[in-house]
Amino acid sequence: MTSPSPDFHLQPVTFADLPGWQGDNPRPLFEGMRACLTHIRGVKPYRTGSLGKTAADLATLFDKAGPTPDSAEAARKFFETHCTPHRIVRDGGRRGFVTAFFEPEIEVSGIRDETFAHPFYFRPDDLIDLDDDNRPSDLDSGYMFGRATETGITAYPDRGEIDRGYLEGRGLEIAYARSKVDVFFVHVQGAARLRYPDGRLRRITYAAKAGHPFSPVGRLLIDRGEIPSEKISMQSIRDWLYANPAKVDEILWHNRSYIFFRDADVADLEMGPIAAAKVPLISGRALAVDRQIHTFGYPFFIHSETLIHLDDGKPFSRLMLALDTGSAIVGPARGDIFTGSGYEAGELAGTVRNDADFYILLPNAASVGEGS
Repeated sequence: MTSPSPDFHLQPVTFADLPGWQGDNPRPLFEGMRACLTHIRGVKPYRTGSLGKTAADLATLFDKAGPTPDSAEAARKFFETHCTPHRIVRDGGRRGFVTAFFEPEIEVSGIRDETFAHPFYFRPDDLIDLDDDNRPSDLDSGYMFGRATETGITAYPDRGEIDRGYLEGRGLEIAYARSKVDVFFVHVQGAARLRYPDGRLRRITYAAKAGHPFSPVGRLLIDRGEIPSEKISMQSIRDWLYANPAKVDEILWHNRSYIFFRDADVADLEMGPIAAAKVPLISGRALAVDRQIHTFGYPFFIHSETLIHLDDGKPFSRLMLALDTGSAIVGPARGDIFTGSGYEAGELAGTVRNDADFYILLPNAASVGEGS
């Protein structure tokens, strides 16, 4: 078996070892695989994560996929023929962990007034991408964005500074929401549908971030004794914030990370938003992973016996594609499940916090030599 990192390794297994595999229907993945192949071949290959699995190996696999199979059995057969599953084993026997995200729909106005006063922003022109060549020595390697000034590169203003007006007057406002809490949760999700008073719908998606680390406000509320750990969820955090308006800024500014957006296509609302992998997310089948470790597009089989509300009371056991990432998604066996768009998808996503087993499916040509 391989040892890509000091704290985890890949263990080859068989498809018979995947709990619930025979009951899964991975047909929806085929459209996503075709979209990924188009991006890899026509735009640019996905960056290889530290695990070392390349987009080239992925393209070879996706070339063989063809049209969407007519049955779940045929879809499973494709993966059984061309892939080898590997369990992601963390040292110390620690299991993986899943949460979920969705695409909210938010009421907005194009004009700021007393009701709609909280903006979503386009990416500012003084925000620049950082890498090992231009990152200042006083900024941690996790900072992927910074501020360009006349005297050099510095950390970009954080959530509190931006909320206090750093970007005002620069014409970067996309639209205005009723609530700062609504804006914050769209930042967490990374995309949204904006509904204007005249019924017009606009779609926005992640463009960049200020660069500061993500600090979960749920953990802060638990540590302060405001919400019991067993009751923490998107819904309970939102309810607490609405019930404590005087403390909203203090809590939200704890998470210094700030997200900027760009317009996204609204031509086909049946398709999910386009996220980090530059292809539409697939409801229930798209997974956000740690981009530093994993390469976009790879299939992951996720099993969680305690996550039952997404599959009518049955344990969650699904093959998914790695199509997104996120500041809070850190580690080899950490994932965020995309549940879809709108209110009901949000209700499903908000309570997902479950231990899970992670398996990555490697193309057979790429998994040569993986055995122990």
